[in-house]
Amino acid sequence: MNLSEPWNFFDKIYCISLDTRPDRRSQARQEFAAVGLLARVEFVVVAKNQENQVKGIFTSHMLCLQKGLAAGARHILVFEDDIHFRGFAPRILAEACLHLESLAHWDGLFLGGITSGSRKTGMKSLVRINYRCLSHAYALNAPFARRIVREQWRGIPYDGLLRNNNGDLFATYPMCAFQGLSESDNQTVTIDRMRRMFGGLPFIQKMNERYQNHKLLFLALPLAVFLGLGALTWTLLW
Repeated sequence: MNLSEPWNFFDKIYCISLDTRPDRRSQARQEFAAVGLLARVEFVVVAKNQENQVKGIFTSHMLCLQKGLAAGARHILVFEDDIHFRGFAPRILAEACLHLESLAHWDGLFLGGITSGSRKTGMKSLVRINYRCLSHAYALNAPFARRIVREQWRGIPYDGLLRNNNGDLFATYPMCAFQGLSESDNQTVTIDRMRRMFGGLPFIQKMNERYQNHKLLFLALPLAVFLGLGALTWTLLW
């Protein structure tokens, strides 16, 4: 693989977009152009499911995977149209992809997302993750994609389906893809407002990544403060 062209690792690349949001498609094109990806992306324009928007998101992602598998793709990369890149480095993505190629088995690679755990792989640019949520920038290996598309809608959100399937999942380190700051089209208004109270999804994702990859440091700091205060108290009392 050419380290300057890491996107070649992915055989098919899709971006999901609602037919009512040409503004998002325009913004997404600018983001893809900035990272040298625009010519490779196929926009999958879908109608909004007015009755069940969570189901609409589910079926849109399934459609992308089905299209990729039908085209014979080995590695299928899927974005949502509120994608925003920060700190993208071709070398980091290339190193991560090269390491995945050397593995006997892997299921997914996330360029952005929320995790509930992260472990080193021996390659600084790639970590093994316990995936939690967000599906705005991820790739699936074909065997895992085939497993996912066999799933029927049973009221479980798409990111919940990915999480429940217990795949062998990885993420670039650091992650480079974030969801934009615009309001969600999913009418989970309370959730969206809470996210904004905590700085929006980009901030939450970044803080989650830092915590999961430096957990010992985060845990050690309060302990150090507690011991320091204890020592100071002891000195003042004695």
